[in-house]
Amino acid sequence: MSGGPQTTSSRSRTPFSLDALDFGFRPGPPGPDSRYVYLQEDRVLLDRTAMRVLSAEPPPCGAPILPLGCSGDASVSAVLLAPGDAPPGTLEPVGLRDLSGMVGDEELGWASRAAQLASFDRDHRFCGRCGRPAAPSPVEHARICTGCGATVYPRLSPAVIVLVERGTSCLLARSPRFPSGVYSAIAGFVEPGETAEHAAERELAEECGVAATDLRYAGSQPWPFPHSLMLGFSATYAGGEVRADGIEVEDAGWFEADALPTLPAAGSIARRLIEEFAVRVNTRDSLLSGSA
Repeated sequence: MSGGPQTTSSRSRTPFSLDALDFGFRPGPPGPDSRYVYLQEDRVLLDRTAMRVLSAEPPPCGAPILPLGCSGDASVSAVLLAPGDAPPGTLEPVGLRDLSGMVGDEELGWASRAAQLASFDRDHRFCGRCGRPAAPSPVEHARICTGCGATVYPRLSPAVIVLVERGTSCLLARSPRFPSGVYSAIAGFVEPGETAEHAAERELAEECGVAATDLRYAGSQPWPFPHSLMLGFSATYAGGEVRADGIEVEDAGWFEADALPTLPAAGSIARRLIEEFAVRVNTRDSLLSGSA
């Protein structure tokens, strides 16, 4: 065994994220090992035969290409196909949400990154300050106004999601936008000038009328719909009667860990927070009953 230091990662991998640490911006001609994520409108192209997103199919002549980074020694780029272009090889379009569970985590992460950068490229063709065309930067993911020189970068919208615990129950809420019967943890965007912790407390008060204490960071997840970064927390109930605000939340209440409602889809940080809470409660109850 090596005498060097042994390290382990405490990070929990979440869908739509990447563990590739090389996001270097390397525009240039493709190499023999280059890989591509093909996008067409709001869909990712999937090879259903191999169930893979990363493709070795060379890009069509003239197709816009966005460098994404490197996977090992291979460069990875997004290829943006026009609506009427025929997909190369055996690729066919699939919604980004639908890819979760269909491909591996690493490929899902590349698809997420490609979709977000393609959205930025599409939505920032013109300067928001003076209205003139904005050109891609040659050295980084950014667009530079050809008139006033303003530089804009890919948008990232931080949002918090918090699971409040009260003994063996947790606070779950239902948004009118959710599929029928689904309940989740409380979530909302961080406002300018506030911390993530304050945003979590504010969202709880605004949407459900409760206060919480002992806020504990539980992890994060890129959420490319279209460009959020979810910051997960758990917390302990500190007071207040549950009341849905009737706008963002149409119903809310306390649910026992062994009697949970329909939860968000697997792969979301919301689902992870709730399931980890249920496991902790059930494990604690098993230990207590075993020692009785």
